[in-house]
Amino acid sequence: MLNQIVAVPVRTQQRVAEISWFDDIIGGDTEYLGVLDHSRRSNFEHCKHIAQTADRLGYRKILLPTAYTVGQEVLTFAAGVAPFTNNINLITAIRTGEYHPPMLARSLAALDHMLEGRLTINIINSDLPGLREDPELRYLRCAENIEILKQAWTQDEIDFKGELYRFKMAADPVKPYQQNGGPLLYFGGTSDGAREICAQYCDTFLMWPETEEAMYETMQDMSRRAAKYGRTIDFGLRIHVVVRETEDEARMQIRKLLKHFNEQRAAEIRARGEDSRSLGVVRQDEMRKHADAEGFVEPHLWTTIGKVFSGCGGGLVGDPDQIVHKLNRYMDMGIRAFILSGFPLIEEAEIFAKYILHRLPNVSLSELHNRVPKTTPVTPLTTAILT
Repeated sequence: MLNQIVAVPVRTQQRVAEISWFDDIIGGDTEYLGVLDHSRRSNFEHCKHIAQTADRLGYRKILLPTAYTVGQEVLTFAAGVAPFTNNINLITAIRTGEYHPPMLARSLAALDHMLEGRLTINIINSDLPGLREDPELRYLRCAENIEILKQAWTQDEIDFKGELYRFKMAADPVKPYQQNGGPLLYFGGTSDGAREICAQYCDTFLMWPETEEAMYETMQDMSRRAAKYGRTIDFGLRIHVVVRETEDEARMQIRKLLKHFNEQRAAEIRARGEDSRSLGVVRQDEMRKHADAEGFVEPHLWTTIGKVFSGCGGGLVGDPDQIVHKLNRYMDMGIRAFILSGFPLIEEAEIFAKYILHRLPNVSLSELHNRVPKTTPVTPLTTAILT
């Protein structure tokens, strides 16, 4: 663990924590790790219940992930659940390249209006379903998609000449509800190419759980990269959490999660994830090799979850004071957004809210940066591409 913490330069200088929950529309909600729970499989009613629970409890945002092999389509689900939520912001994961860029801009703008500005975009830079693509192609496609989105949302005309896309067309139909540049862009990726995209274009860099030293090193690198473009960015952490009244009870809970654990079956479930070969997952696999017999790699950071789920492979485990202390350390480093989850999702959302949510400076970054207008939005003047 870091002995002395000095926050890296960040976009949001206020010491706040945007606390979000996770809606497993891709079908991994379960009571026991490595067990496919058919009573909690991905369907609209169950996932709507997760979103409404997080909304009622006061979570600021909720992540809607994307996958091709399992679960529900993100934009369709987001549009369907929008009328059933009141305050919560939907973080919709978009894999660039799956949609025709001008129509993606239009779809997201329409969704932004349905939600009256309660929309954040999580940009995903990965292979398209069924393909194994050259990384450089993916980075180029991702960057060009983002530039087209920003033009569509901030200018009267899309006038773009790239290597993959060329458009000269009116942007009038695709102005979003959020007039100050459109929805915030969150982004996750560990490779050099992915980091450059986030540094140049996006608002918040999302990380998966690693040791404090490893995450701090990543944050320093990302701050330096963003500075090259005259920018600062925020940092977010996607992580699981197990909190109970005492540490012993929290440890008992993780042992319960492993009650029906089977290494072979867990590996099969893990392999379903399209990110199971990514550099970020490899880094978490390496971290897990240094964990103790119970899977802890540093105080309260448990890594065994990564044996079942690619992507987010670690969780915080402890009593309320211990978890708050750990989250405060992360905020001291400069992390401003937390996307949390537990097993199972609805029950653990209730428990975290009971013990911890009211103890944190829980603020939406979208509202903090005035992306959500206070009055009915008006058509903006033509502006240059935002970087």
